[in-house]
Amino acid sequence: MVKHNNVVPNSHFRKHWQNYVKTWFDQPARKTRRRLARQKKAAKIFPRPTAGPLRPVVQCPTLKYNMKSRAGRGFTLEELKAAGISKKLAPTIGIAVDHRRKNRSLEGLQANVQRLKTYKAKLVIFPRRPHKFKAGDSTAEELATATQVEGPILPILRQKPQSVELVKVTDEMKSFNAYAKLRVERMNQRQVGARLKKAAEAEKEEKK
Repeated sequence: MVKHNNVVPNSHFRKHWQNYVKTWFDQPARKTRRRLARQKKAAKIFPRPTAGPLRPVVQCPTLKYNMKSRAGRGFTLEELKAAGISKKLAPTIGIAVDHRRKNRSLEGLQANVQRLKTYKAKLVIFPRRPHKFKAGDSTAEELATATQVEGPILPILRQKPQSVELVKVTDEMKSFNAYAKLRVERMNQRQVGARLKKAAEAEKEEKK
């Protein structure tokens, strides 16, 4: 018998929980299937690299991640031009192009141009028709030694942080008041217009 304000027990025991259990016994077979699919794809696109086209190095967005580098969507038209590759030729030789991306820094532009030049130096171009070579195709010796690249093309390596230079703390550093300096500089910034106006009025009075 329930007394006062106690909760009525309502245990639900008949849910047939065994009907809702999901099992994953096919994981070893899935692993084999994925490996065979990768091999089939590599054979189909031979001699092209298995990882797809070459992509640029870009900085991640937002303040939280902007110190990290990752692969971008494609190279800008400016980067292709600096590397001496036409925008119509680039997709045909395994280079991704993104006409909407813009270069915000000179360092990023130079790094991607160098990446393109390195790729171009290692590139082996097969002729469309065997035994019928055209301008720009690789030689027969290069074709004989060419292999399919597996894994990422020119992988993006994380740069080691620069070593910090240790400096001995002097009395001058200890006596420096950063807060007061900042307040003075802020005040100087605010008073620029008023001081220029005052100087112009004083110059006008002197001329009179």
